[in-house]
Amino acid sequence: MRVRSNGRIRRSALAAGLTAATLVLSTLVAGPARAADPVYDPIPEMPTQSRLGLVLTEYVSFPQSFPNPAPVDQRLMRTARINTIMELPDGSGRRAVPDLNGNLYLVEDGVPHVYLDVAATFAPQFFSGRGLGQGFGYVAFHPEFGTNGRFYTIHTERASATTKVPDFAQTNTVYHGVITEWTATDPAADTFAGSRREVLRIGFGGQIHGVQEINFNPTAERDDSDYGLLYLAVGDGGLGVRNTDPQNMAVPHGKLLRIDPQGTNSANGRYGIPPSNPFVGQDGALGEIYAVGFRDPHRFSWDRATGRMYLGHIGEHSVEAIYEVRPGDNFGWSEREGAFVFDKTATNPCNKLFPLPNDDERYGYTYPVAAYDHDPAPGWNCTSDVGVAVAGGFVYRGRDLPALRGKYVFGDLVDGRVLYTEAHQMRRGRGLAPTHRLALFDAAGNPVRMQDLSGPGAPGNPERVDLRFGTDAAGELYILAKANGKVWKVTDTREYAGGDVGDTRLYRTAGAENWAPVTPSKWQFTNDEVILAEAGVSRPGPRRPFEYAVLTAGPQWSSVEVEARVRLDTPVEVTNRDVIIVFGWRSDTEFYYAHLSTDNTIYPHNGIFKVNNADRERIDHQWNGRSRGANPAITDADWHKVRVVHLPATGEIAVYVDGRKDPVMTAKDTTFGSGRVGFGSFDNVGRLRHLTVTGTPA
Repeated sequence: MRVRSNGRIRRSALAAGLTAATLVLSTLVAGPARAADPVYDPIPEMPTQSRLGLVLTEYVSFPQSFPNPAPVDQRLMRTARINTIMELPDGSGRRAVPDLNGNLYLVEDGVPHVYLDVAATFAPQFFSGRGLGQGFGYVAFHPEFGTNGRFYTIHTERASATTKVPDFAQTNTVYHGVITEWTATDPAADTFAGSRREVLRIGFGGQIHGVQEINFNPTAERDDSDYGLLYLAVGDGGLGVRNTDPQNMAVPHGKLLRIDPQGTNSANGRYGIPPSNPFVGQDGALGEIYAVGFRDPHRFSWDRATGRMYLGHIGEHSVEAIYEVRPGDNFGWSEREGAFVFDKTATNPCNKLFPLPNDDERYGYTYPVAAYDHDPAPGWNCTSDVGVAVAGGFVYRGRDLPALRGKYVFGDLVDGRVLYTEAHQMRRGRGLAPTHRLALFDAAGNPVRMQDLSGPGAPGNPERVDLRFGTDAAGELYILAKANGKVWKVTDTREYAGGDVGDTRLYRTAGAENWAPVTPSKWQFTNDEVILAEAGVSRPGPRRPFEYAVLTAGPQWSSVEVEARVRLDTPVEVTNRDVIIVFGWRSDTEFYYAHLSTDNTIYPHNGIFKVNNADRERIDHQWNGRSRGANPAITDADWHKVRVVHLPATGEIAVYVDGRKDPVMTAKDTTFGSGRVGFGSFDNVGRLRHLTVTGTPA
């Protein structure tokens, strides 16, 4: 994919303002887009599992808070709807945490206290009980807060409960997003006392996608033109895919704004418009606009080493994106979703995304530097919420965790996956940077998922984490969950299943006398090869691999590493071809197996499974619960090196293919503490050679 680098051409196209959306729609969607086939799987690759894991130590826990009014949407019923954590720029070491339900907390030595009750200040207009982002959304401290005491908040008010008129508004406005400047009389005080003034008020016609993050550029020095300028990520108001506001340069909706809160040259006279903003002086364009074309610009941050700005953008149909943002960019919504044409006129709701047209470069859209897609369950109606949304993060530039340096750490706010890309691989116009999934450990070193740490989740959605990220002044990383109102600090890194398995080694195992097959007549043993020559068939009892052979030579193993080369002899035209590596085998109905397959789209394929006197159960971390597992492990008829590591004490399991440094699959399970190893398949044929087993005898 390519992006326009000529800022003059891009800005000229954007200055068309109200006609821009109509122009793109008529030329791209009605013409070339519909001539192409729809794209149903825009990003086929799943995030790859990293061997690197984060150790999370609980830092602070917040009290129960409640939305007002009582919500209809039970996803709003969280313990505390905390949105971020940041360190005050005054050298005090205090951390600030906003709760959407109204309180601004300061944290000292791991203990929170209320610094300012935003909800009470603006009652009864303040509300947080409608829309996932409504309430007291964010706080930003001026870089000179320690001396001037100034900070800024965004909160929501019901339009029907106030007589104030928005500075900008959508039709049929239902709520206002209000930017307030606060000035503390004593910046060092533990609770706020001082004055406030309204800076900007924006009206929205829907209850979602309002003003998300507001912040200052922490990499800007005092003599930089960006110093002290406030960025505002303004959503499209949630008015649906036919909303043209993100491409309408006359309104702030669907834009990233940049203002000078101490200036006065705005239309309302309460803030300034920086002269360096990209659209200043252009007919029909708001000077406040920094970048355009957003649906829900959720979180943004700057790389402290390079100054580059990255923004996590929540998608509509399929694409969760990370953008590198520069002044004047147009990210395309709702003419584009990610690097695809979005057809908002489609009569079939599934036919939304199309390939880019050949002349796409002339429109000047900017496309993601990293992204992942929704991978919905089979039979998805193409309109309901799949339960996927990106949580933007930070490029780690701290000192405590060398293994994380240079990685942009972000995640999925719903299921709590923590992801990363390498910052140096996130380059505009060079396609998508590879996305990796980080392993997680609690402070005791036990492997966990965020769902394990964040508690029961929301009613009707028990595993919803509501993940967020934050950093302190030193650049150290924090992870938050609204589900239980807790914050964890990333205190260490470690390798998944990287412990010592032991030093007893078994090899030269290919002879028939060393193996016990389910059906001996289906097997051949020649030289160093163990060959499943005839496909197995389903057997009575629980659903489990049809045909396998257990290595009877040597001991049973507790901690173990199995290394071998395997080959699938079933023709590659067969999509469900597989072989399995057995470990922890205790009986024909009690064992683990790693399923290595070409197919990763259905539950029983390409994963790690447990058979425990019941139908096989998938236990790996890579299955998304809907339609995708780990990226296909074996897709051809060549030999492949496979390594399986099992550490029963912690339950860690990792499966590696072809010497890659990162595992294809990981799992955690402590059911079987020891057992034998083996090889086989369900209903395919294949072979194994060069088997070496290293570990600790049980």
